[in-house]
Amino acid sequence: MANLSRRQILLGGGALIGAGMLPGYGLYSPALAKEMERVDYIIRMATNENPWGPSRVALQAMADSMKLTNQYGGDRRGLVSVVAGINEMPDDHVAVSTGSGEILRAAGRLVRMENGSVVCADPTYHDLIRYAERAGSKIIRVPVDADTKHVDLTAMHNAIRKDTRCVYLANPNNPIPSIIEKNALRDFALEVSKERMVFIDEAYFEFVDNDDYETMMDLVRNGHQNIIIARTASKIHGLAGMRVGFGFAHPDMIQRINGAKTGALNVLGIAAAKASYLDNSFQEFSIRTNRESLNIVEGMLDEHGVRYVKSNGNFTFFETGRDVAELQQEFMAENIMVGRAFPPMTDWLRVSMAKPAEMRYFVQAYKKILG
Repeated sequence: MANLSRRQILLGGGALIGAGMLPGYGLYSPALAKEMERVDYIIRMATNENPWGPSRVALQAMADSMKLTNQYGGDRRGLVSVVAGINEMPDDHVAVSTGSGEILRAAGRLVRMENGSVVCADPTYHDLIRYAERAGSKIIRVPVDADTKHVDLTAMHNAIRKDTRCVYLANPNNPIPSIIEKNALRDFALEVSKERMVFIDEAYFEFVDNDDYETMMDLVRNGHQNIIIARTASKIHGLAGMRVGFGFAHPDMIQRINGAKTGALNVLGIAAAKASYLDNSFQEFSIRTNRESLNIVEGMLDEHGVRYVKSNGNFTFFETGRDVAELQQEFMAENIMVGRAFPPMTDWLRVSMAKPAEMRYFVQAYKKILG
């Protein structure tokens, strides 16, 4: 261990993975955490990225595809077939897009074309909502439960109006890493989708380890025409910069979504995503290390009696009693980039999971800043 610098341990990397010498594999100790010096790079804990980057097979697929970058498009149909097969549905139930954000924005465009309103939880992820609102749709924001901070399905159902064309649900939610109980969500989706679109954003579903959670993919598989599910390669696959996402829906809805899209996929992103979705070992590694990082942070929050929402994603969300804009600056002074404020919960902080050793450094910075 004397031959490894603190920076090497913090950075991790392929050599350390291969040698079994990452934190959580027997090398890291609490004593080292007490001695950590200020890191000499920015630790990104603001945008829920995979801190390990793409898998080796995804990187190799990109390298192999460099010679094809003079061509438009790419093997989009091959990628669709892989993802459709994984989810046990026909290819015509899948739309591929420039990140799941394009699927969300396409749905927002469809709502506006029908002069409809959108019902959503508050706070929640913004792409569909922001696009629809800027286009002129009315957004009906329903506050999360005041005590649990979970999505309140009863309140959302009560908020639906005659002109509501879409109900948007992020499950797990974001910035609050809560889930919607599976039976309640299923009943809600089946009832509400009889007359309008129900859009379920499952960007973080791979990280969930909770018996109360289920993907609603079977509803699409069983032919429900007004239910859309979005997924992304940006999170667990570490391909946020490649912009690859997916929409799953009835073929008629897929045609409408494809007609509303405006983005263009690239050769490298398609190749990387196709390879990564077939690389289960990297996904398992990402899930395992994400849980290790969450245990470090949530353990600290428990120790300090801090109110937080138990995470079902790759980020945590906790109460600070401070203005988040100020905290951003104070953490940046420690070379840590944390999340922005999410009104109306402006004293709650979202922190994305970095590598386990980096999360121990975050704990040290937290104690310095918030005590």
